[in-house]
Amino acid sequence: MSARAPLLVVGDALLDHDLCGRAERLAPDAPVPVVSGARRVSRPGGAALAALLAAADGRPVTLVTALGGDEASATLERLLAGRVRLVRLPLAGALPSKTRVFAEGTPLLRLDDGEGLAGEATDEARHAVAEAGAILVADYGRGTAGALREPLRSAAARIPVVWDPHPRGEPPVPGVRLVTPSASEAHAFAARLVDADGPAAGSGRPRAAATPPAAGNDPGRGRELRAAAGDADVLLRAWRAVSLAVTLGGRGALLSHGGTPLLVPAPVTAEGDACGAGDRFAATAAGLLADGELTETAVREAVHAATRYVAQGGVRSLVETAAEAVPTAEAAPPAADDALRTAARVRAAGGTVVAAGGCFDLLHAGHVALLQAARRAGDCLVVCVNSDASVRRRKGGGRPLVPVADRVRVLRALECVDAVAVFEEDTPERLLGELRPDVWAKGGDYALERLPEAALVESWGGQVVLLPYLDGRSTTGLAERAALSPHRPRGFRGRRRG
Repeated sequence: MSARAPLLVVGDALLDHDLCGRAERLAPDAPVPVVSGARRVSRPGGAALAALLAAADGRPVTLVTALGGDEASATLERLLAGRVRLVRLPLAGALPSKTRVFAEGTPLLRLDDGEGLAGEATDEARHAVAEAGAILVADYGRGTAGALREPLRSAAARIPVVWDPHPRGEPPVPGVRLVTPSASEAHAFAARLVDADGPAAGSGRPRAAATPPAAGNDPGRGRELRAAAGDADVLLRAWRAVSLAVTLGGRGALLSHGGTPLLVPAPVTAEGDACGAGDRFAATAAGLLADGELTETAVREAVHAATRYVAQGGVRSLVETAAEAVPTAEAAPPAADDALRTAARVRAAGGTVVAAGGCFDLLHAGHVALLQAARRAGDCLVVCVNSDASVRRRKGGGRPLVPVADRVRVLRALECVDAVAVFEEDTPERLLGELRPDVWAKGGDYALERLPEAALVESWGGQVVLLPYLDGRSTTGLAERAALSPHRPRGFRGRRRG
């Protein structure tokens, strides 16, 4: 992994708990479920979760937040130890925390505790803001961002600042590079501005959408986009931000610079616990802006990161300590790491892990049919893809036609694919040994004796299966037809299989 730029996270840390158990009966004294066998999991929340997620991307992270002498603050410090550098502001009261109660994965109740507020900024905190190269502000309305508002205003004029606002927090300082409200947050902020001042300051016209975001059928989704675009226009003018990305949950995000907005769709529909997905989005976007990426690129990658986060279980995939919950940057390449986490999560839940492999050069209908059939054989599908060097050794110097980064991106966009991992060797045996899938699927044009990985898969009780392959579909055939086409681009040369 190449070096990542440092990121400063400024905001209100929380301590979150999940109580997960079984509900097999109702209480005799009230029609409420009795949760038994509950297991308690504690993890960072709020700005602390955003900082932890940014650190998991392999970048140095400093968190400026308010902590006190209470037990919750001490627990949070232990969870963050060795992962992020802490710069403390004084905290008046107890650190805010929330507890979610689940039965068989279904949320039943949430309890909120602690009303602590940040005190005045310290010299160390002001210095951290002044020296930062990029900043993420996660303002949960507990006073940290307010205590540092003037230093943040100065920083926004010279470096990328991403501001993740929340209903209890203050508006962003002028000039921030990107603001990242959810659709409901954007609508609430915009409604306050319109109700207080009429047309948004400087707009000369009313807000474009006055109805709350809707979901469901296509007309409702159209109204949701119109509402988000209108709210973004109001907020950009009032807050004087450079750009604003309204996150739309499983639909992606709407990025606006003040003109026609850019819809950045999610690559797949991810089902799961979305708690913390906004922090994943903001942390990814801020980190990429720190690395020098364009805002459009940062938002697109943030949508993909948030989608993967939800698909992999969200915050409930984190375990009791941050050291166990977050892999180090050196642990594995990002794609392989995603695949290993996905397989581990499904296996832990008692599900069936399916893997399929190949070059997937010029993805065609035969590939898609194979992957769809493989996914139906289990509860998740991990695709193992030959690297460019591996493809060249197998197919010759003219291949691959599509580089591995693009092949991975196209595969991840398929709804039937849960994760993708790249292997450098001629066969995927090393990668399979790490994934240990229950099912290894190949196209029907292979014979079992031609699969060198079959014995390995069977060694842990896995099953190799062949799946039907659509006749007449092949990358070589597509390349040959393109090479013979009279309308091919000048200089295009195809290869015949030698």
